[in-house]
Amino acid sequence: MGRRAREPDAPTGTAPARSVLAEVVVALHSDLAEWMGTDAPPKVFDRFAEALHEQFGAVTVVAQVVDRDTLLTGVWSVRNAQPGLRIEISEFEEIASTDTVAVVRFVAEYQHEQMRARRMVTAVLIAGDHGYRWRSLHETAPPPAGL
Repeated sequence: MGRRAREPDAPTGTAPARSVLAEVVVALHSDLAEWMGTDAPPKVFDRFAEALHEQFGAVTVVAQVVDRDTLLTGVWSVRNAQPGLRIEISEFEEIASTDTVAVVRFVAEYQHEQMRARRMVTAVLIAGDHGYRWRSLHETAPPPAGL
């Protein structure tokens, strides 16, 4: 199954060119959507797990702090739980980066049947020998439209 997240928005008037960091964001969310939305093979979960740093931690939209093992246990249990799930990435922004660490912000929109849930996400990515790994993630639910 192919990648499902759509290409992050490009600035108006420019050709859509994704940075390496945007590719990392799209790839992780594509694997998550494939795992949760299809009868995906275990290699999809393995790619997702490998993308997370050993010391990964996340703050969820309900302000719960989750470590890597807890997140992976939860993700493992939701294989094909939402058939057809899509996750679209937009509003990608590189906040800061060095040779070893990067901070990015983006919107992830989860779409399943009639449900849509948007999350503003800030993430810290650590560069390594085999690309970037997710070290930290913080999700915030954007306010309803019009506020």
